[in-house]
Amino acid sequence: MYISLPPVRFTIVTHCVCVCVCVCVCVCVCVCVRACVCVFLQINSQIDDKEFDIPQVDTPPTLESILNELEDEEEPFVLEDTCVLNTDNMDAHSCDTSSLASSDSGDPVHHKRRTVDMKPTLHGSVLRHSLLKGISAQIISAAVKCTHTHTRVIVVGTSHGLALVFDTNQALRLCLGNKATGADYGAVSALSINHDCSRLLCGFAKGQITMWDLANGKLLRTITDAHPPGTAILHVKFTDDPTLAVCNDSGGSVFELAFRRVMGMRSCDSRCLFSGSKGEVCSVEPLHAPPEARDHPITHYSLLAMASLTKILVIGLKPSLKVWITFPYSKSDPSSVPQLAWQFVPVQRTVNPVLAFSKGDTVHFLLVKKEETGTIHVIKQRQLHVSCDIISLCWINSRTLVLVDSHEKLQVVDRPSQEVLETLDLEQVQLVYNSRHFKSLATGGNVSQALALVGEKACYQSVSSYAGQIIYLGTKSAHIMTLRAWRERIDCLLKLEHFPEALSLAWSFHEGTAKAVVGLFGDPVKRKGVVADKMVEMIFQFADFALKKCPEQGKIQVLEQHFHEVVPVLVDYCLLLKRLDLLFNQLYPQLVENMVAKGIFLESLESYIIADRLGHLPTPVMKDLLMHYQSSCMMESLERCIVHLDITSLDIQQVVQVCWENQLYDAVIYVFNRGMNDYTTPMEVSARPSRDVEVVMGNKLLVYISCCLAGRAYPLGDIPEDLVVQVKHQVFEFLIRRHSADSSEEEEVFPFIRTLLHFDTREFLNVLAMTFEDFKNDKQALEYQQRIVDILLQVMVDNPDFTPSQVGGLFTFLARQLAKPDNTLFVNRKLFDQVLEFLCCPDDDSRHTERQQVLLELLQVGSVVQFNEERLLMLAEKAKFYQICEFLYEKQHLYDRIIDCYLRDPLRKGEVFSYIHNLLSMPGYSPEEKQSVMDKVRQHMHDDRLLFRFLSCLLEDGQHSGPVLLLQPELHELQLDLLSRFDPKHILNFLQTSQHYRLEEAVQITQKYHHNKATAFLLEKRGDVEGAFAVLLEVLKLRDLQYMDINDEEETLTNVKDSLSDIISLCHQSSQSLNQQQREVLLYLFLIFDPVYGKGKLAEIQSLILGMLDTFNYEQTLLETTTSLLNHDLHWSLAHLRAAVTRGIHPRQDCCNICLQQYKRRQDAAAADEIIVFSCGHLYHLQCLQQKDSGWGFTSDVQQQWSCYKCSSSKGGRAASADSRGRSLSLAQVCSLNGDAIPHTQVTLDHQQEQSWDQLRCLYRGPSRVTDTDRNVFYISYI
Repeated sequence: MYISLPPVRFTIVTHCVCVCVCVCVCVCVCVCVRACVCVFLQINSQIDDKEFDIPQVDTPPTLESILNELEDEEEPFVLEDTCVLNTDNMDAHSCDTSSLASSDSGDPVHHKRRTVDMKPTLHGSVLRHSLLKGISAQIISAAVKCTHTHTRVIVVGTSHGLALVFDTNQALRLCLGNKATGADYGAVSALSINHDCSRLLCGFAKGQITMWDLANGKLLRTITDAHPPGTAILHVKFTDDPTLAVCNDSGGSVFELAFRRVMGMRSCDSRCLFSGSKGEVCSVEPLHAPPEARDHPITHYSLLAMASLTKILVIGLKPSLKVWITFPYSKSDPSSVPQLAWQFVPVQRTVNPVLAFSKGDTVHFLLVKKEETGTIHVIKQRQLHVSCDIISLCWINSRTLVLVDSHEKLQVVDRPSQEVLETLDLEQVQLVYNSRHFKSLATGGNVSQALALVGEKACYQSVSSYAGQIIYLGTKSAHIMTLRAWRERIDCLLKLEHFPEALSLAWSFHEGTAKAVVGLFGDPVKRKGVVADKMVEMIFQFADFALKKCPEQGKIQVLEQHFHEVVPVLVDYCLLLKRLDLLFNQLYPQLVENMVAKGIFLESLESYIIADRLGHLPTPVMKDLLMHYQSSCMMESLERCIVHLDITSLDIQQVVQVCWENQLYDAVIYVFNRGMNDYTTPMEVSARPSRDVEVVMGNKLLVYISCCLAGRAYPLGDIPEDLVVQVKHQVFEFLIRRHSADSSEEEEVFPFIRTLLHFDTREFLNVLAMTFEDFKNDKQALEYQQRIVDILLQVMVDNPDFTPSQVGGLFTFLARQLAKPDNTLFVNRKLFDQVLEFLCCPDDDSRHTERQQVLLELLQVGSVVQFNEERLLMLAEKAKFYQICEFLYEKQHLYDRIIDCYLRDPLRKGEVFSYIHNLLSMPGYSPEEKQSVMDKVRQHMHDDRLLFRFLSCLLEDGQHSGPVLLLQPELHELQLDLLSRFDPKHILNFLQTSQHYRLEEAVQITQKYHHNKATAFLLEKRGDVEGAFAVLLEVLKLRDLQYMDINDEEETLTNVKDSLSDIISLCHQSSQSLNQQQREVLLYLFLIFDPVYGKGKLAEIQSLILGMLDTFNYEQTLLETTTSLLNHDLHWSLAHLRAAVTRGIHPRQDCCNICLQQYKRRQDAAAADEIIVFSCGHLYHLQCLQQKDSGWGFTSDVQQQWSCYKCSSSKGGRAASADSRGRSLSLAQVCSLNGDAIPHTQVTLDHQQEQSWDQLRCLYRGPSRVTDTDRNVFYISYI
C-alpha cells in the first residue's frame, strides 16, 4: 500500500455497475484507441483497518512519486485520495490538456487553469475523490486494461470492437471478440451487465449487439436485426429480468429485447417501444431494485424511463406495455442533455422509487407509489433549481445528488434542503464525451440536427453510479467518487489543521444536522456517544496544536490573537458536550502554563456565565478569576459574572471584600441575599453612601426595594416562594425604623425613609405606588401601607428641608391613592385643604397638566373627597384648570360657560366646535340649555378678531378635499377690511390670490387705511397704470423725506430701494400694454422727480443729440445697400443653377457600359428595363448597377442615389460615399422602354445639392463661379 486509506475501504461485491466511455489515447506511433470501460464496484462502510490488518502510513507520498513507480500486473486495486495528492502533478505525463469534449466532438481546445478548491466549509470535504491508479497508468501507456473475476469484473470495450475483461487485481482474464468482427461492427459504444454478473451486452457503433458469457468468454448471441440498420447503439441496458433488455439507437428509437432459449437454440425477439419519428429518445434508464427491495410491489412492473428531446416518459414493460406518465420539460437550451436517475427513497416510513430527471438547470422528481388498494400513483415533488447546465445526474444515496455541469464542475447537493454541500473541479479528469456515436459517424452520420446538437455534451457512458459510488472516466485517467465516512471528513479537516471547522462539523454530526452522513449509528444515544468521544480527542489535539504553534517572539497582541482563536472554541465545545471535568481538570491546567492563554481562558468564561451556560466554577478557577479580573480592572465584568454564578462556588469572604473595595453593589446584594438570606444589611450600608456614588447607589437601592416588595430577586431571578412574605416584612420593618442600629443623638427619626425622600422623592413614591398595587388581601401589608403614609406625612409636612415641589409630589401620591375605588387609607381631612391649596397654586407652573389631572381624579371620586365648590371654582380659574371648571359647570348645568372654558384652554380650543355640535345634536339637554349655548355662540360672532380668524380659515387656500366654497363679494371685502386692521402684511397676498372682490370697493378700503402698495396693485389691475405709478411715486417721495429725518439710515435706505424696485416692476409689467405717448408720460414724471433733469440747458447736450442722428442715417444707408447686393447675387446664382439642371443629357453610346448590350435590343424576362444616364455620358441598365452595388443611399422612400460605375472605378475603384462631392455623382436620367417618356414637372434639389449651395453662399461673393454641372446631382425620372 502506498497511502493510508480511510476507514471506509474500496471493496468488490457481487453487484456491479457499468461505466461505458469512449476514450481517445495517444501512443508513440500515434494510434488512436477508443475504449469503453465498464466498472463494477461498491463501498462497504462497515470495514475498518483493524479487521483487515491494514497498516497506516505516517507521511503519504505525492502523486508524482506514485506514478513514476513501475506498475505490476498483479498490483492491488489502490485508491488514491486527492485530499493528500498534488493534483497539479496528476497530469505530468499527459500528452495534451484536451479532453474528448474537444477532440471527439470537434470543439476547439479549451486551456483552463487547473485548480482545486480545498476551502473548508461547514460540511467539510464530502466526497472522496480517488484516482484509479492502475487503470490510469494503463490508459497513459496505451495498454488499456481493467480487472475482472466472475462476480467482480471490469470490462473494457475498445474502438477495435474488443471487450477486455479484467479482475480486481487489474489482470487481463478475457478478451472477447476479435479485430475482424471489430472491423465489421465498429467501436464498442455501449455496455451492460446483468445483476448477477453472468452476462455482458455489447452495443456497437454500426448497430450490432452481442451477448457474452462472462464465466467462460463464450459468445452467446449476435443480434443484427433488433433495430433499423444504419444507426448506432447509444444505450443497451439489462432490466432486473435477465431475459429482458432495452436498447436505444441514434435514430431516437427504443426497442425491447426478449431473450429466448428453445431446444438449445438461443433467439432474441425485438419490439419497438418508442419510434424516433415521434421524437428522438436520447437516454433510457430501467428501474433496478437493490437486494433489499427485490420484493417491492413496483418492481413487478419493470419500469423504464425514457428521455426524449421534449419530454420524459415512464412506461411499464410488464405485465403489458403501459405508459404511466409523460412529463414535458420546462423551457431550456436545445443543446441541454436530458438526464435520468432512479433511486429508492424512504418517504414517510415507506421506501418507494423516485425518478430524478433534468434538462437544463432544473431537476424534477417523480415519486412512484402503490397504494394498498392496488392503485399506482406518480406524484410530482419539489423541484431543484441550480445555476448551471446539467450534463450528468446521479444519486449517491437516497438524500444526496451529484451533478456535473457543462463547465465540468461537480456539485454535491442535499436534496431535502437543496443545499450545495461541495463543489469540485473535474477539469483534471478530462471527461470523455459520446458525440461521435450520437452523430453516428460510423454509419454515415444520418442523424437529426437536434440529436447531434445534444451529443456535443453527452457523457452518458463516462459516468455511472452504483451503491454509493460514482465513476468518471477521462482521456488519461479514471476516477471514483464516494462519500467520505464521518470520521474521514473530520480527519480531512484535521490534516489541514482546520480545527474550528472540524469541531463544528463534528458537532453537526453530534446533533444530527449534518448532511450526507456515512458510517454513523441511527440511534441518537449511540451516535452522540461515538461523536462525543471523537470530539474530546479533537479538543486535546487542538489544545496541543495551539501550545506547540504558539508564537515564541513578537508583540503581545500577536500572542493574544493566537489564543483568542483557540481558547473560546475549546471552552465552547467543552460546554456543549457538558464536560466540565475536561474543561477545568485537564484543559485549564494545561493552559495555565501560558499566562496569556490563562487570561484569555478566564475572560472567555464571562459570556457563558452571563448566558447561564456555566453556573459553577471550581474553587481554584474562581480564585484565579477574581484575581485576574481585579488586576485587569475588569470590575464590571466581574460583577456580571458573580451575580450569575452559583453561590456555593464563591468564597463569600473574599468576594464580599473585593466587591466592597470596588463598589460592586449588585454583587454585594447578590451575595448577602443568596448566601446569607440577609435582605436588610445591603440597605443599611447603602443608605449612607459617599457623595461620589450617591446617585448610583441611590438608584440601585430604589430598584432593590421595589424588587424585594414585588417578590423579585435583585438583580435577576425570583426570591424563593417560602421567603417572599418574610422579605417583604423585613423591608417594611427596615423602612419604618425610627432609628438606625448605630444611631447618634443628632439622628432624626425615620432616617431611611428620610434619606430616600431626599434622594429622589418622585421615584421613591413611585416605588411605593407600584408596591401598594399588590396590597389588596394582605392585612399585614395594608397595615404597613397605612404606617408608611403616616410617616411620610409626619416627615414632609411643615418640614422646611423639603421643597414645595417635593411636598406636592407627596400630595399627588396621596391623591392618587385616595382616588382608588378600593382605597383603605385614612388621612386627616384637613390635609385635603392643603392638597387643594397646593394643587391650585397659581404661582407654580410646573407640571400643570399633572396637577390638574390629579385634582380631576379627586373630584371624580366624589364620595371620598368633598370640597367647597365655590371656593374650588375660584381656585381653579386662578390656576387656569379649565377642565376642573368644565367639571363644575357640567355639574351645575351651565353649558354656555363651558364654551368659555374651551376657548381659554390653548390645548383644547379646537375641540369647541365638536362640543357645540354634540350638545346641540344629542338628546338629553333641555331647549333652554341649548338656547343658552346658541346665544353664547352669537355673542362671540360680534368679535372682530374672532370673525377675522373665521374668515381667514374660510377664505384662505388650503388642502381642501371637497369643492371650493364660493362666497359673496361682500365677505371678501370684509376680509380685506379686517386684514387692513389686524394683518396688513398679508393684504397684497390676499389681493393676488382672491378674485371675488370688487375693484372699486377694494381701492376705497386700501386708500382708507393708507396701504399704498395694495392701492397701486388694484389700480394697475383696473388699467389705471398712471394712477398706480403716481401712488408708488408718492411712496418713494415720502420715504425719501424719511431718509433725511430718521437716524436709522440703513432701514430707510432699504425701504427706498424697495419702493424703487416696485416702480421698476410696474413699468416692466405694463410697458407692453401702453402706447408710446403713455410711456413718455411715465418717463417724464419720473425724470421730473429728479431735480437735476428739471434745470438743464439744450446747449449742453446739443452735440450729443446731433451725433446720434448722424449715426442713425449712416447705419440705415449701409443696411439698405448690403441687402440689395446679397439679393442680386442670390438671384443670379439660382438662375444659373436652374439653367444647368434643366439642360438635356446625351449618352456617348447606345450600349450599357457594364454588360455592353444595347439598351434597346436587350432581351430579358423582366417586365421593363430601366436605364440610368449620368452627366458624364455613361449609360447603364438599372439591374447592372444594382449588381455592381453602385448605390450609396436614399434621398426618399422612392429614389436612390447612384454613382457612375466607370468613373468611380477609374478613381481607384472606390464607391462613392454619401459625403463625397466628386464628378462621379452626376446628373442621371432613369427611363423606361415600355412607354412614352413623360418627365416630371417638378425639379427639386437633393440633399447633396443643398449642401453645395450652402457652401457656395458662404465661400463666394459676387457673381457665381459654378461652371461644372457635374457637382449638381438630382434626378429626372421618366415613366
